Amino acid sequence: MAVEIREITPTKSNLKKYTKFGIDLYKDNDYYVPPLIMDDVETLSPDKNPAFDYCKAKSWMAYRDGKPVGRITGIINTVVNERTGSRDLRFGFLDFIDDEEVVDALFDALAQWGRSQGLTSMVGPMGFSDMDHEGMLTEGFDELGTMATIYNSPYYPRHMERMGFHKDAEWVEYRMTVPDKIPEKMLRVAEIVKKKYGVRTIKYTSANKIKEEYGVALFELINEAYDQLYGYSPLSQKQIEYYIDIYLPILRLENVCLIVDSDDKLIGVGISIPSMSRALQKGRGRLFPTGWLHLLKAMYMHNDVVDLLLVAVKPEYQSKGVNALLFADLLPVYIKNGYRWAESNPELADNENVQLQWQYFERRQHRRRAAFRKDIKNRFDNKY
Repeated sequence: MAVEIREITPTKSNLKKYTKFGIDLYKDNDYYVPPLIMDDVETLSPDKNPAFDYCKAKSWMAYRDGKPVGRITGIINTVVNERTGSRDLRFGFLDFIDDEEVVDALFDALAQWGRSQGLTSMVGPMGFSDMDHEGMLTEGFDELGTMATIYNSPYYPRHMERMGFHKDAEWVEYRMTVPDKIPEKMLRVAEIVKKKYGVRTIKYTSANKIKEEYGVALFELINEAYDQLYGYSPLSQKQIEYYIDIYLPILRLENVCLIVDSDDKLIGVGISIPSMSRALQKGRGRLFPTGWLHLLKAMYMHNDVVDLLLVAVKPEYQSKGVNALLFADLLPVYIKNGYRWAESNPELADNENVQLQWQYFERRQHRRRAAFRKDIKNRFDNKY
């Protein structure tokens, strides 16, 4: 039967079905890590996600014979378009069966909306901001994903190339072996950095205290450190407050390191978390009835993998060894907790400064992903 495309009205019920399509599609895949359904529903809800203050979004699902066979969300980020002078339509939350008709119908719906809004290019997978998942997996399909990344089957990038998309940016990911002790070179560099720049590390045991003293400063630092990265969308004050309330209370604070200068101004941060991948798989995107228990066990009981969610350093301190100071602080925690491996999560493939921070570790580059771009000024020639 022909493919039917339906626009999804962003009600809670509709968005639950929309999110669960991706989870059901990969139910037998051992490498796919499902999102929490409630998180994706909130991200796609205009009344919940503060990014809708400056973004527009529409979502569609493809059906054949009454059964869902694909989904896609289009996002217009006006802040990024104004910053870059582009007229881009982002796409994300992309999943589909391996079927040309389904894929073409989804992207045709997206392109038609983009042209109606005066846009000239489509690019993705990307979210509303960098706090959302981005980048289509192009290598590492037989590697377990992380809670911060997209998983997709190998046929996804093949369809992108078939439709005439080209890679606009690439990210790489590393799996590091956690050493038995802090490398001597790292310790030496850390000591030099502390003395030369008058900086120091600080730790917290209270989520309320870190929120009160450095919550806003932490996300303002992220804005400053990431400002020149590909497609970066600066977090608004409303978004900063939103993410402070969501993320800081759930962190295991011994896995967080802050670096401040002699005036106690925040100049660096490293945030890591025990891997939630297997726990999320067990819960299949749900917190209840037992999903929360799997997550709690992963956070506080034996876990041999730690995810390096975020490293941000003030621009004037980048490439000066501050990252060595961060990991000299965090490594003893990793060793104490029995973490054997660390996941870097995505970093731009051409960002040599970021990749230099892994020089102290035995590592392998095990995943690669890309953002794909295509012009939509006119109707597509190939099959749409």
